[in-house]
Amino acid sequence: MSKKGKLGDRFALSADLLTETTPGTPLVEICGNKRVLIENHKGVTAYGESKVCVKVSYGVVCVHGTGLCLAQMTKHQLVITGCIDALALRRGGS
Repeated sequence: MSKKGKLGDRFALSADLLTETTPGTPLVEICGNKRVLIENHKGVTAYGESKVCVKVSYGVVCVHGTGLCLAQMTKHQLVITGCIDALALRRGGS
């Protein structure tokens, strides 16, 4: 097999591994610039039309944009919608 083929196989394998998370591990999924899904969260720490911050096990995920709205929230997942400009991770939760 050529080097190119081996590299492609390794990339495909790593891509498959990235889609599977261990139970309880936070998963952040961005859909375009209109929607963010966060699974296995620990609650909302800040909420406004321009910023929503969500606690996860390893820190805080902050979504910045305009017209942000918490469209759906359950014990395990939440969905933020609006015009998303940036997403930031602050490790440690402060």
